[in-house]
Amino acid sequence: MSKTAQTFPLLKYALIGDAIASGGTGLLMAAGAGFLGDLLGLSVSLLTYAGLFLLPYAAAVAFVGTRKAINRRAVWPIVILNLLWVVDSFVLLASLEPAPTIFGVVFVAFQAVVVLAFAVAQAIGLRQQKNSAEFMTA
Repeated sequence: MSKTAQTFPLLKYALIGDAIASGGTGLLMAAGAGFLGDLLGLSVSLLTYAGLFLLPYAAAVAFVGTRKAINRRAVWPIVILNLLWVVDSFVLLASLEPAPTIFGVVFVAFQAVVVLAFAVAQAIGLRQQKNSAEFMTA
């Protein structure tokens, strides 16, 4: 039996969802940094650079998630980057002076929670893939 992405739909959907959300957020932040900066109380440069980071990240995650056979070694860095993003988001909120607006706090916290959900789903998907591989070889 061939191990394809269809065998592990949670992993595939978590990667594709991550790519779509990251790409959309990246476009919003990079293109709308001027508007968002005032609304969120975050610096335009922070929003621009974070948005520009997300665009190639989203492309890489989409590439990994759309392969017929998803490479486990390619997914772990994605999970780790997602977890770092979550930690950095809350460190950012705790360290900003002056503090962001309430919209800024909600924006940063919400995207951090979504990213955490993707990381957890990806880790669970990897575990399903590993367990299935062990089952298939037993």
